[in-house]
Amino acid sequence: MSAYTTSNTNTTTNTNTTKVMNKLKMVSPRSILKFMLCMEQGEGVGAKVRRSIGTMGMRNFTPFLMLDHFNVDPEAGFPDHPHRGQETITYLIKGEIAHEDFTGSTGILYPGDLQFMTAGKGIVHAEMPCPQPDGSPVEGMQLWVDLPAELKHSNPRYKDLRKAEIPIAKPDDKVEVKVISGKSYGIESVKDLAYTPIDYYHYTVQPGGKFTQQFPEDYNVFLYLMHGNLTVGGKNFPQYNALFFKRDGEAVVGEVPADSKEAANFVLIGGQVLDQPIVQHGPFVETSKEGIYQAFMDYQMGANGFEKARGWSSKIGHGVDAELVRVLSHKDEANAANKKDEL
Repeated sequence: MSAYTTSNTNTTTNTNTTKVMNKLKMVSPRSILKFMLCMEQGEGVGAKVRRSIGTMGMRNFTPFLMLDHFNVDPEAGFPDHPHRGQETITYLIKGEIAHEDFTGSTGILYPGDLQFMTAGKGIVHAEMPCPQPDGSPVEGMQLWVDLPAELKHSNPRYKDLRKAEIPIAKPDDKVEVKVISGKSYGIESVKDLAYTPIDYYHYTVQPGGKFTQQFPEDYNVFLYLMHGNLTVGGKNFPQYNALFFKRDGEAVVGEVPADSKEAANFVLIGGQVLDQPIVQHGPFVETSKEGIYQAFMDYQMGANGFEKARGWSSKIGHGVDAELVRVLSHKDEANAANKKDEL
């Protein structure tokens, strides 16, 4: 490619970025509905989570049912357990985590990977950390999303999104956005990863950096701050805060103070509001108490979606050793090859 063509391409890219930035300056910001500091608590077997949605402070925030920022030591994890009526989105930040379910689906998530799981009418699975050379815990985020009533009894399904498939927006030298789902600064990502429409962004903002992220007006939006501190609506928030926004503007707007000692690292997530009741008991989510009662009956009887749960137990539920990692990694390679052939 000639030097002239390269220069012209860069000029076009810079011009487009400038147009996007100028447009974002004119949007109205959403105001904060509520914020909370997320405290650490136990979950699963020996795992530690900081939960925002799914607590007394924010029971749910339609379509969102739960958000956990998890840290899982090698001997801990989330052994065999059921789900019905929701989708889960697991985003791995650090380490590796293995998964297995009663349909025979297995695999490993690596840093930067995501898994979108639709529980639908029923699934039983396990999520366990892979041993790390330094013995460090696995870190990630798990989000539970409600399913529309007409899809609560759909068939279970999985979609993996690997780190290499996630586009990155860099509007300037202080802001980087991993565009997991949605559109940010002119960069658009994969659509239809979940049945319920979701926009999911992972931001890293350096000291002195400012950001503006637009969302559809019918989306509920929240932010969870993993590291650093952030100023939104004139108020500064430290690490582990969750912010929930009103539907009174076009975008979430914020900045990192210039005198901050580190970058702010946070997820910013929006989802289409579902006009339906939320009745939840543990991993079962329905629109009525009768539905919850039926879910427990079906799980105990191995019926109506839970037939494969009868007598099933995962291979990884009691821990993942080096041999299991080897086997699961080989399956991942085969699945990746098949996916490449389909494209």
